[in-house]
Amino acid sequence: MAATGTANGKSLRAANAAPWDRAVRYWLYAVAGLVLAMITVGGATRLTDSGLSITEWQPILGAIPPLTDAHWQEAFTKYKEIPEYHLVNKGMSLDAFKAIYWWEWSHRFLGRIIGLAFALPLAVFWYLGALRPGYLPKFAGVLALGGLQGVIGWYMVKSGLFDRVDVSQYRLALHLTVAFLILALVVWLALEHAVPHEARASSRVTATSLPAVIVGFIFLQVVLGAFVASLKGGLVYNTWPTMNGALIPYDLMTLEPWYHNPFENPVMAQFNHRLVAYAVVLLVAFEAWRRFASRAAGEVRVSAALLTAGVLGQAALGIWTLLEAVPLGLGIAHQTCAAILLVIAVRHLHVVSRGA
Repeated sequence: MAATGTANGKSLRAANAAPWDRAVRYWLYAVAGLVLAMITVGGATRLTDSGLSITEWQPILGAIPPLTDAHWQEAFTKYKEIPEYHLVNKGMSLDAFKAIYWWEWSHRFLGRIIGLAFALPLAVFWYLGALRPGYLPKFAGVLALGGLQGVIGWYMVKSGLFDRVDVSQYRLALHLTVAFLILALVVWLALEHAVPHEARASSRVTATSLPAVIVGFIFLQVVLGAFVASLKGGLVYNTWPTMNGALIPYDLMTLEPWYHNPFENPVMAQFNHRLVAYAVVLLVAFEAWRRFASRAAGEVRVSAALLTAGVLGQAALGIWTLLEAVPLGLGIAHQTCAAILLVIAVRHLHVVSRGA
């Protein structure tokens, strides 16, 4: 009887949550849009060298920007105490400081908005019984990951305040990867709410399936792209398809010990980023060929075609960005489109997992 009662309770909760699925899905898509905007603003913050302009971490009071001339002078004085000012921006004007300050403030403020946009509706949906059975821990996990991302962001900024003029490439890679992970998880949860709850039993997702491998390679490419960005690897060898006439540049392994090169040599960072880009293109091309050759369901073929178009577009954009030595607009577009490509790949994985 107890087991029957439990089953009936789950059925009632599922029935109660079903009418809310569309509202939950739209909420998640809105959050995903905010995370995408966060990734875009983060790219602009990095490309404008604005990330170290705010030298303190105040989760609550930091939401208020300087409002008076005295407050601006105080913030500028604190910035003048870090190495970046003395070694890179010595003598910059207050107006120039304000320009970089607003980028970093906007990035942090958007992070706060995302936290509220996720936490408050989640609490309301939970209170109304609008969540599917078993989904509260998933949402809570994403919320916790978002809070951790704030800590990681400060951990990254802190690395550039004392002994160097930029942030650690390792911490930047961690920060960017977690942002992409949050985006992928939110999109996946939204896609789940587009499928009737009872249909989920037929889902087939394995870590070794090709769509899952493609998602994994895109994450790897994000990590490598973060190292390229932090090491300014996009400013060396601005030629394609060769690297100044060479397939393998001579200065690929100039650092000692050798294992520092993938993470600290900008030439190898760019070289690795190119290689994985080629791998992603080939994997996606094979996936598309396989789906069309097997006469897969129409939705799967459309999804594979969209993924192919996305990866080819991102590859072309990456080459263009490299050839132009990473101007601000192209650099921002490349990072934003990487996030969009991840969303397309996650959607394709979800479509395939449903056996559509």
